[in-house]
Amino acid sequence: MSENNHTIIDLKRLPIGVHQFDVELDDDFFAAQEKSEILSGKVVGQATLNLREEDYLLNIAVRGTVFVVCDRCLDPMPVDIDADDEIVESIESGDECLDLSWLAYEIASINIPIVHCHQAGECNQQMELLLHDHLCDEPEPDEIV
Repeated sequence: MSENNHTIIDLKRLPIGVHQFDVELDDDFFAAQEKSEILSGKVVGQATLNLREEDYLLNIAVRGTVFVVCDRCLDPMPVDIDADDEIVESIESGDECLDLSWLAYEIASINIPIVHCHQAGECNQQMELLLHDHLCDEPEPDEIV
């Protein structure tokens, strides 16, 4: 059973069994997220939900490319995302809906490296020149022998 384009799953209306879902995050989705390090991108996810009597097992694979700010030159830079996650949760009265878009977003976010820097030579050349002009080539006072 493939249920495309449904990213918020109502667990109490879904029959027990295995279900497949596709998720797509695009520029509009990322732009709507407040305080996100992801500027834009396209990420697709495939989720397999095994709904059982008292819990569920969710396997979700997330693939795509997102754009973040380079720490060095401040220009956007691409980051490839290729991640899989497995979630086992009990079903409690308050946990009746599952937002697959948000889960895919969280998986993409935690798979971005902490340091965002272009490969050597790919940074904005104007910013590289400014950085070079402001480098301090003099040794620190405690380094003077």
